[in-house]
Amino acid sequence: MSENKAEAVPAEAVEALSLSGADSNQRQNITPWDVEGAVVDGVRQAIDYEKLTNEFGTRKIDAALLERFEKVTGRPAHLFLRRGIFFSHRELDKILDRYEQGKPFYLYTGRGPSSGSMHIGHMLPFVFCKWLQETFDVPLVIQLTDDEKYLFKNDLKLEQVRENAAKAVREIAAIGFKPEKTFVFSNIDHIGGAFYRNILQISRCITFNAAKATFGFNDSDYIGKIHFPSVQAAPALCSTFPEIFGTRKDIPCLIPCAIDQDPYFRLTRDVAPRLKHKKPSLIHGRFLPALQGPTAKMSSSIDASAVFLSDTAAQIKKKINRYAFSGGRTSLEEHRQFGGDPDVDVPYQYLTYFIDDDQELAALAEGYRKGEISSGEMKARCIQELQHIIGSFQERTKAVTDQLAKDLCDPNFPRPYAALANK
Repeated sequence: MSENKAEAVPAEAVEALSLSGADSNQRQNITPWDVEGAVVDGVRQAIDYEKLTNEFGTRKIDAALLERFEKVTGRPAHLFLRRGIFFSHRELDKILDRYEQGKPFYLYTGRGPSSGSMHIGHMLPFVFCKWLQETFDVPLVIQLTDDEKYLFKNDLKLEQVRENAAKAVREIAAIGFKPEKTFVFSNIDHIGGAFYRNILQISRCITFNAAKATFGFNDSDYIGKIHFPSVQAAPALCSTFPEIFGTRKDIPCLIPCAIDQDPYFRLTRDVAPRLKHKKPSLIHGRFLPALQGPTAKMSSSIDASAVFLSDTAAQIKKKINRYAFSGGRTSLEEHRQFGGDPDVDVPYQYLTYFIDDDQELAALAEGYRKGEISSGEMKARCIQELQHIIGSFQERTKAVTDQLAKDLCDPNFPRPYAALANK
């Protein structure tokens, strides 16, 4: 029997993930809108994160920085840190300096609501942000870039992105964020006042040439696309949120995000000092691979590439069993004899994001390499974990009240951090 062959992938996924029309050799392409591994001799490769850090000019989170993080915070590193899932940074050390000195900072992250539900890859930065917020006890602002999705996805109507944003608020609430410490805002509904003033100032600091060089815009792109980087940059300036920070300009933020978002904030870091603000710091995460393997990330527009937080237990089981790329051998007999490769096995890779027990994870990898654990057994363990996580999440989503969603999005909700505005 075949041990590692998944069932046929739907045509939509094949078309989106294939090399049809591609050259035999291509550089990897990592932008805020496209994530593709390099092509070598006609074969799509996994994302090269070492190359990304060099190209983007970021720094790796090394053992020394992790040790300092644990010493400063008094907490063990989150599994995303100790396993290198969040692996790169820009001046994370300066945030640790401020924490040691008792100086304020805040967290900033976001969600582009292109679909009615997040997939598990979208959830990761929010899980990490919640841990960071609890660790540092700082405010968190969450930008819903519904405007960006409308501008960049021609098949979406304005009403759709607004509905998706409203659903995103409830999913974000289900992760456990409280309005006392968290402000969630839709760009379409919230832009104005101090926010828009900062957008204007930022937009006058970024030339069209700079935007083209950073994002690859061309003369056929809508002007809304070209202007959007100013919108995503503005929440990195604390004066965008006068209800929390008043008119202060001396409070920086830490931005946990996938590394494809870094180009936005490279520009922001250039602009911030010109507007008398502190540069934002960043901490970058790896992409959760598509079900088809590590050459691309999960995509909301390709159902067979992703496991969604709205999927039923049966859908999760079907997707993992049918579509998840396996590192096993072509037959169970060969797998028992030669073992499999957990480094390319998608079910095992998913477990590295969600199983906290390092010993269990190491045992799964060792057993797989020795052939003692089959691909079917690895998939079953992955299905079990994802069904538990997503099932629990769905129960919490049902418990989110209209009032909680409203409070999270209320800029004037009483937040204890508002005292910062008076200092």
